[in-house]
Amino acid sequence: MRATYNIVIADTSCFILLDKIGEMNLLKALFGKIITTSVIAMEFGALLPEWIEIRDASTTALETTLEIDAGEISAIILAIEYNPALLIVDDDKARKVARKLGLNITGSLGIFLKAKQAGIIPSVMAIIQKVQQTNFRYSQAVLNEILELAGE
Repeated sequence: MRATYNIVIADTSCFILLDKIGEMNLLKALFGKIITTSVIAMEFGALLPEWIEIRDASTTALETTLEIDAGEISAIILAIEYNPALLIVDDDKARKVARKLGLNITGSLGIFLKAKQAGIIPSVMAIIQKVQQTNFRYSQAVLNEILELAGE
């Protein structure tokens, strides 16, 4: 999986969710190193683990044309510069923009599925139960789809 992408870039929501449920190390176990931007690091508001590298895009050309959060914009621009990259983003608007730009994306739930497929976690449902104890919400249809893909 690591060889498929030049880099793996995570957005703020992924960090916040994984931090809340005590599963930040899933990213390290899956990818080894994660890249994020200084904008996202500031949005996260806490110290990120040392295996998360902060790297900013060299251009800001798209910033004024995208109608999404500054962190998501910075992640998308970085993903464009380092394509093929895997962008971990949960926001629906940002996902649509990333898809239109031809970027590879996944979300936090996709990370749980990848972790199970890689044998890092035994159950996606156990992680989803932790998520449901937070203020993060996913539709039942999306949860059912992830559980079906996980064979649970």
